Amino acid sequence: MSFLEKMDDSIQSKWKFDYEMPIQTKMIPEMIAGKDIVAQSPTGSGKTLAYVLPLLQMVEGEKKQTQVLIVTPSQELSMQIVNVIRDWVEGTPITVTQLIGGANMQRQIEKLKKKPTIVVGTPGRLAELVKSKKLKMYDIKQIILDEGDQLLAREHRVIVKNMIEAANPDRQIVVVSATITDEIEMVASKLMQEPERIHVTAEDMPKSGKVVHSFAKTDVREKTDVLRGISHLKGLRALAFINNVDQLRMKEMKLKYSDAPIAVLHSDMNKFERQQTLDDFRKGKTRVLIATDLAARGLDIDGLTHVIHIDVPHTVEQYLHRSGRTGRAGEDGEVLTLLSYAEERDYRKLTKGIKTVQKVWYKGSLQEGNSKTVATTKKK
Repeated sequence: MSFLEKMDDSIQSKWKFDYEMPIQTKMIPEMIAGKDIVAQSPTGSGKTLAYVLPLLQMVEGEKKQTQVLIVTPSQELSMQIVNVIRDWVEGTPITVTQLIGGANMQRQIEKLKKKPTIVVGTPGRLAELVKSKKLKMYDIKQIILDEGDQLLAREHRVIVKNMIEAANPDRQIVVVSATITDEIEMVASKLMQEPERIHVTAEDMPKSGKVVHSFAKTDVREKTDVLRGISHLKGLRALAFINNVDQLRMKEMKLKYSDAPIAVLHSDMNKFERQQTLDDFRKGKTRVLIATDLAARGLDIDGLTHVIHIDVPHTVEQYLHRSGRTGRAGEDGEVLTLLSYAEERDYRKLTKGIKTVQKVWYKGSLQEGNSKTVATTKKK
């Protein structure tokens, strides 16, 4: 029996998808049953609706009380979740408010006074509001940790733990992420009551598009030039990753100087700058969006043709997190790594078990083969 059949009429009428995603089929009944959950599912697999829909079924919109707290590691992810919830609660008494750093705190306090049903926010701002007693944790019945691997890592762990312990003793806790390590699972288990473990793999996903994992060998100094060339490829929509903010700013300066159709996303940008950047990218005004992992965390962008690793990621989880953003919903995609000679060893470790294809940037196009074979072919 489909979970949809057990949902309210308002949810059933708004469902416009051809099929349920595996994470939704597995997670929604468990959430409605009130169980604590640790759920792992690939990027872009429908995790947001897997917890939003049961929450909308479980809360009491008429009751003037904040009942749900959704915690995210980034402002962008908070904004995305709020937008999703707003679409689904239209025409119902359920309300939602966003509580993120970088926004006017007094305005957020005024919104909290109206007792929104659901609040979505980032750890730092939420902790401030709890400390000042503006956000009353005891009323909270459900806590969702989206991108739980980040929220339960050392940087945020204490803040998140304190919020959970201050919530209603009968609280329900749900942790979702694309990657969950043994350490994170251990921390989550200490905060939860016999959590249900749900794991969806890429193989479980319907209509998975074909994704090519490719690499192009290049000198470190030439990466910017190669990226500039790639940014002019027709039909390209790429999310490109770089490992640190300083390098990102240098690339931005050089690429914008040569009028390359790129934009950058980093943690020092304010809310409106970020939103404008994302809107421009979604509308096709820019073709390559360059970001650090933190700035791009949880970003949901449809129709990406490429994920580009300007720098080789540090871990397998990082590589999979980044790469999972292309090849969604049956679309084909490509994961391209610009590989300097010093990074080759690390790249081989990260892609062990994945078929990779060597490419070369040659005369304005990405071509299969190494530079020698491409050059020879052209001479014939």
